[in-house]
Amino acid sequence: MAEQCDHDCASCGQDCASRTVPPKAEHGKIKKVIGVVSGKGGVGKTSVAAMLAAAAARRGAKTAVLDADVTGPSIPAMFGVHSAALTDGKKILPAVTDGGVKLISVNMMLHDEDAPVLWRGPVISGLVKQFWDEVEWGDIDLMFVDMPPGTGDVALTVFQSLPVDGIVVVTSPQQLVSMIVGKAVNMAKMMHVPIVGIVENYSWYDCPDCGSRHYIFGQGKPHEVAAKYSLAVLAQLPFRPEYAQMADRGEIEKIESKELDAALDVIEAFEVQKTANAD
Repeated sequence: MAEQCDHDCASCGQDCASRTVPPKAEHGKIKKVIGVVSGKGGVGKTSVAAMLAAAAARRGAKTAVLDADVTGPSIPAMFGVHSAALTDGKKILPAVTDGGVKLISVNMMLHDEDAPVLWRGPVISGLVKQFWDEVEWGDIDLMFVDMPPGTGDVALTVFQSLPVDGIVVVTSPQQLVSMIVGKAVNMAKMMHVPIVGIVENYSWYDCPDCGSRHYIFGQGKPHEVAAKYSLAVLAQLPFRPEYAQMADRGEIEKIESKELDAALDVIEAFEVQKTANAD
């Protein structure tokens, strides 16, 4: 109700006329912001976000990753970044990876990378807004926001405080995936954020010894789930142990996934379609 409004849009799910979303960052031009979300943890959301960013950079796009998964920040390690964030006296300077991806994460602001982030929701939400407002991003063609799993405070902060153009929902093949995807989809709809599509991770494992395909997490039905919510399936990604090993070594940019290349094609087409509609 209006009389109970505390004017803090980041902690409110109401769709009122006074709700405001900040414009693109004044200290640079960020053309497109894509949130990477999941209804639960453990589905490889961060890996997908990192690989999408690396793939976009290989195509020549000016790419960035904003790590909004504050209590589980693994983006810097995946890119082999272990240095602290610097400042030019006015703005925070993002790290730049070997592949040219700009990124910022809470791990770059801690004295010890292994230190737990024991902060309450409002503090975490404030940090996410700081990452948007106070980082010198410069000109960016495509920014991926690695969001925390679930539908909590930080997810609301991202949707209501950042100009998110669309989201990619990452899932796994388990039977409960339909319900989990539904929560993420309904959250996006409540926040009026377009959904680009679904990426199913860990879809199968191709055994190098016997040559057989194994559905180790069960054979998912992403197209049925996507049809239920009128969404597109952007990609189905196989389980590849070598990818996890490369990410652990900070070599995520060396991974080239043809399946995710197809997903990136759709993301780029989504941008073109959006621009055409705006005209």
